[in-house]
Amino acid sequence: MEIKGTAVKTIPDFVKSRFPGRYEEWVSSLPDASKKIIANTVFSNNWYPVEDAATVPTKQIGMLFYANNPTKAAWESGRYSAEVGLTGIYKFFVKASSPSFIISLGGKILSTYYRPSEMKVVNSSNNSIVMHITKFPGINVIVENRVAGWVQKALEISGCKNVTVLITQSLTKGHSITEFKISYL
Repeated sequence: MEIKGTAVKTIPDFVKSRFPGRYEEWVSSLPDASKKIIANTVFSNNWYPVEDAATVPTKQIGMLFYANNPTKAAWESGRYSAEVGLTGIYKFFVKASSPSFIISLGGKILSTYYRPSEMKVVNSSNNSIVMHITKFPGINVIVENRVAGWVQKALEISGCKNVTVLITQSLTKGHSITEFKISYL
């Protein structure tokens, strides 16, 4: 399983933005394989192993900054990724689009940043969406929560209120899919 450099870059940027005085502490706490990726130049178009480039660094964010809660760290870093990724012309596009359209784009975005992966919207109504990750070998709870946080923030940027994202089934727990049930006003 691999993650695109563009997505990797948001992880150290998240730490620099949210915990600026502790960035070096975080980098120093990483194992060598992760430190080698994070401490050097991350190239946007390169692909990196998801475990060393995203999962382990995010777990360390959880350990250091979220009272040993890596899933909270993943969720918040996913929100940050949407916040910085959906700016400028993208922000205008997101605000002008329907929530279901934004989430359907999320499926395309997922496969752009994680390979191999597939996600699709399976149900959409006025105030809810159900989407499934159907292919994602090696997915873990960190990645699932990062995706959920990204979806939540993307919908908030589009103007939705009270956005709730629940992971009701999980490939990591042996289900055949990872299911996100999303509701909003």
